[in-house]
Amino acid sequence: MTEVKDSITAPTGNSGNEPPPALGLVGWLRWAWRQLTSMKTALVLLFLLALGAVPGSLVPQTPIDPIKVSDFLTAHPKLGPLYDKLGLFDVYKSAWFSAIYLLLFISLIGCVVPRLSVYFKALRARPPKPPRNLNRLPGYQSFEVDSPGDVLEVAKRELKRRRFRVESYDGAVGAERGYLREAGNLLFHFSLIVALIGIAWGSLFGYHGTVLVVVGNGFSNSLAQYDDFTPGRAFGGDDDLPPFSLTVKDFQVRFQQDGPQKGAARSFKAQLSYQETPDAPEKSYLLEVNHPLKLDGSNIFLLGHGYAPRVTVRDGQGNVAFSGPAPFLPQDANFSSFGVIKAPDARPKTLGFEGYFLPTAVIGQQGPVSVFPDSLNPALVMTGYYGRPQPETGKPQSVYQLDKTKLTQFTQNGDKWRFQLAPGQSVTLPDKAGSITFNGYSRWVKLQVSHTPGTNLALAGILLAILGLMGSLFVHPRRTWVRVRETDGRTVVEVAGLDRGLERGLGDEIDAIVKALRKQEQV
Repeated sequence: MTEVKDSITAPTGNSGNEPPPALGLVGWLRWAWRQLTSMKTALVLLFLLALGAVPGSLVPQTPIDPIKVSDFLTAHPKLGPLYDKLGLFDVYKSAWFSAIYLLLFISLIGCVVPRLSVYFKALRARPPKPPRNLNRLPGYQSFEVDSPGDVLEVAKRELKRRRFRVESYDGAVGAERGYLREAGNLLFHFSLIVALIGIAWGSLFGYHGTVLVVVGNGFSNSLAQYDDFTPGRAFGGDDDLPPFSLTVKDFQVRFQQDGPQKGAARSFKAQLSYQETPDAPEKSYLLEVNHPLKLDGSNIFLLGHGYAPRVTVRDGQGNVAFSGPAPFLPQDANFSSFGVIKAPDARPKTLGFEGYFLPTAVIGQQGPVSVFPDSLNPALVMTGYYGRPQPETGKPQSVYQLDKTKLTQFTQNGDKWRFQLAPGQSVTLPDKAGSITFNGYSRWVKLQVSHTPGTNLALAGILLAILGLMGSLFVHPRRTWVRVRETDGRTVVEVAGLDRGLERGLGDEIDAIVKALRKQEQV
């Protein structure tokens, strides 16, 4: 007896005291896959993806503006290197952002594919048989008839009219509708996959760049011509750029002249001439905001405009050290524009100038300012610097910044030297270092050239997501049964319904079905 008792109680004791068996490698992989493909994980990854994109708008990005990144590193010697290690200066190509993107993609696929097979099985399945006690369902009505007659046939016709899928059983009819709700859910998740593929496609094979072109000058679509350029990871260089070229023939802008919005731009447009290939005929196009020029899969947008003063700088030996337009960048709504003019070839001293171009200059309490963005009274207000000639280092420099580390500012009578010129005026530099002439001004336009091959696919994904969301919100799954049974010599017709979700008008539909059946009985 003791041996039998021990043999019986041993398993119970082991199950209570011993730890559960180890999952093993396969078990852990299955557990990780279930966690990754759960809806909760997909939502968390979507949130992380949106959160991860925030630094891309707050922190300067190397592909967009490497000069600002360099300035940030100089201004923040401790924080800058940390940002660099975290990939915050190139968020969308960082390892952590790519990992979130890839995990979300895998999670959505793992979520959609298994549910597809379940959904197709549900489509092929018959509507369920009626439960034993229909009167326990939320929607229920019953009534007596003299004879069963063709009540069930009438019920089938009425349910089909209401877009139910109907199945006959012994003395009963089962019906179900709302299969498109799950289809909407699946379509919504599938559309996210489509949108992610479209975004990834554009990120791999697309590019965008910006270039500032002075009116009268041209642009050829090559990497060396861009002011900044952001390529996709699979971009192959100049060979992947369409060989078009263009020239900015004219630029027109119209500003609001009066009222509370005085000075606001009402329209600006650039007249272009372009060639799709070097051998193609020249064509014309009027480039406006939101009306890009489309060339061989690339879109050319008009982003902005500004002024480029035309100046001539002569050195101390009387030679022309610089001549032409110098683009200045707007600093406020009245287009007070800051810029620099460099004359490194001037002799015996190199020359440099920085200051403002004022389209409509007036003398205010703090000096000359612009009071209107159009060029009604243009003036050039600047100061000058000189230095010893330096050897070329090949290091790129910004055309909008003047490196003053090895330059000295001109002075006159012990004060910093400044000058103001109107078009056509000249000024002689102190110490017979040369002269500068303000010849006039031109306008410049800022163009963006972008190629995003996955845009249409991403847009299709967004439209499919809206369609799927509408299906999941407005389609109501519902089951309905009609049964005829004999009770104590009486014939009773039972009509019952069940919403597979929130109850929405179930009682009204049961009333309508009952009325249709009773009306047929009376006929």
